[in-house]
Amino acid sequence: MDLTLTEDQELIRRTARDVLAGRAAVPGDFSTDLWKEMVELGWTGLAVPEAYGGVGEGFLEACLLIEEMGAARVPSPFLHTVACGATIERLGSAEQRERWLPRIVEGQTIAYADGATVSATASGDGYVIEGIARFVPFAHAVDDLLVVSGPTAFLVERTAAGVTTERLDVVGSNAENDVRFASVAVPADRVLGDGAAIGATASAFGAAATCAEMVGGMQRVLDMTVEYAGQREQFGRPIGSFQAVQHHCADMAIDTLTARFIAFEAIWRLAAAGQAPDEVALTVSVAKSWVSDAYQRVCAVGHQVHGAIGFTAEHDLHHYLQHAMSSALAFGDGDFHADRVADGIGLPTS
Repeated sequence: MDLTLTEDQELIRRTARDVLAGRAAVPGDFSTDLWKEMVELGWTGLAVPEAYGGVGEGFLEACLLIEEMGAARVPSPFLHTVACGATIERLGSAEQRERWLPRIVEGQTIAYADGATVSATASGDGYVIEGIARFVPFAHAVDDLLVVSGPTAFLVERTAAGVTTERLDVVGSNAENDVRFASVAVPADRVLGDGAAIGATASAFGAAATCAEMVGGMQRVLDMTVEYAGQREQFGRPIGSFQAVQHHCADMAIDTLTARFIAFEAIWRLAAAGQAPDEVALTVSVAKSWVSDAYQRVCAVGHQVHGAIGFTAEHDLHHYLQHAMSSALAFGDGDFHADRVADGIGLPTS
């Protein structure tokens, strides 16, 4: 595996960095204007094959954008839409790919209702679903919801009769919602098929993309901390000249670099042709477990170096700490994925 970026990938990263600079939103806000700009730039089609109207780059290139969104603190349903789109591309029928992938390119948004407690009853050619999905990001704003119920998966229209959302007061930049389904009719053309496979695949893509987003946040915290250590003076010299502070910054850099390598190995393996998500599930869990904890460590040490200023509302650092805490819980927290790794290699868990 070679993680050196190509010229095209470097261009994607630089463009994203330039576009997103200064676009940080109030936590929970979702800029529809920025989303339209992202669609016009072709970002929503970056991971979609050219046969369906996309750019045809791939999941890894989309994760470069997601990394920069994490660095810039730009909340949007892009991550979930990419994960759901990749799942439909891998497991959807030819007809479903023809229907849904071009819509994603055009800007249609999808959120994955991870961990939904939903029952589905056959009704005519379709189904009727009942239940609740908790902590679904941007459920109040997306077009569709990917919902798994036992052996079946559904793409539920958010505005369908019986679908209601309730905004939750949560830590982090994403607007999260409880979604209730009360006798929601799902037509046959919105039934995606094997629920277990689709749920596992969407979770794998979502967890890997979340790692990229966390790496972006870690890098920004590291950059802010090193800059501050070079400017803040104590005893007549910058605090960055003190060895203890240098050690803190070095520890942050090690965590950030390690997280990037682990995250992008998982992303690369998921994106590789012929690699089924269940074959790389262990790699994804290693990444999600490590990066979730490492991001919080980087933020904690960053706060220590910044001192009091890092705890003020005027400083951005606390936003990244909140992002670290909320991202760690998305698609399974560090403990969940560490247990999966232990099970995968035959270690006992307690």
